[in-house]
Amino acid sequence: MILADNNSFQKKQGKRGVWVAILLFCFLGGCSDQKRQLDFRYSGWTMGTSFTVKVSQLPDGVEKKRLTEEIDQRLVEINDVMSTYIDHSELSRLNANSSTDWISISPELFYVISESRRISERSSGAFDITVGPLVNLWGFGPEYSGEKIPDESEIAAKRTNTGFHHFILRQPPPAIKKDIPNLSLDLSGIAKGYGVDQLAELLEREKIQDYLVEVGGEIRIKGRKMGASPWRIAIEKPLVDQRTVQMILELSDIGMATSGDYRNYLEKDGQHYSHTIDPTSGYPVTHKLASVTVLSQSAMHADAMATAFMVLGPDKGYRLAEAEMLTALFIIKNEKGFIEKATTAFKKLVEK
Repeated sequence: MILADNNSFQKKQGKRGVWVAILLFCFLGGCSDQKRQLDFRYSGWTMGTSFTVKVSQLPDGVEKKRLTEEIDQRLVEINDVMSTYIDHSELSRLNANSSTDWISISPELFYVISESRRISERSSGAFDITVGPLVNLWGFGPEYSGEKIPDESEIAAKRTNTGFHHFILRQPPPAIKKDIPNLSLDLSGIAKGYGVDQLAELLEREKIQDYLVEVGGEIRIKGRKMGASPWRIAIEKPLVDQRTVQMILELSDIGMATSGDYRNYLEKDGQHYSHTIDPTSGYPVTHKLASVTVLSQSAMHADAMATAFMVLGPDKGYRLAEAEMLTALFIIKNEKGFIEKATTAFKKLVEK
């Protein structure tokens, strides 16, 4: 979630869930050793956050300069489709279009919106790419809404312009239709995962078999590090004032995403307000789920499901994760600290 730049609320800010870019190598064995073991490493900024691509060994004929340029170009292309901060992006133009007729969209945008819609349906609306006006109203979006907690009438008014059921899709050709003119879409809960998947596919087209891709903490890995050792991923303990590891996983051929609000919230008059807004109520969630990590073959799927579980909470979210047979770890606050609640698939993973 993105916080408003300027207000007098006390806001606690931080990355979502797992700080993979920091912990992945430095915390688990020393950055200098890992740099010597990597044939290619490239980092930068995209989608309002950082990204890192690491390759154990480049195949013959793959030049580092060309690979860097291809990564940059692909990220620019994704932003030009899905960014809400670029006025000329396809998504920004779609949001600015108040037509309730069919609007043609690119196959790429159609794919991400349709996956968002599918997850909205599977999660009973917990994941909803139309929730932006409510996020802004509570002071967690790019549009600052003022120095007060919104009242019931303001929330109700914003909710009239939200709801994934207010758009439908069709293909071919790919198109979307809104049934309310002011409906806007925000893909921030799924686009980073999509970007990770796209970079992974780029690497695989180059016959690269051992890599790690990370965008804003969402990751996808394949193969192994140099020396045949596994990639080691740290799940962060959800503490406000320190960074320490909850669990270390040795993984390969998987995508992973974490969502949490323990460093991203606001306080007003002594009241804590989560940045996670429940689209079905318009209010911040009040449950005790501190963070949830999801593993899936697609980082995009893991990204969106982690967001949905943070809305649903430790009970409803866990039941859905089990019903979907997902590999997920829920970290829940209690009076003594935190407890872990792992799905059946996650338990099998760590027992290997």
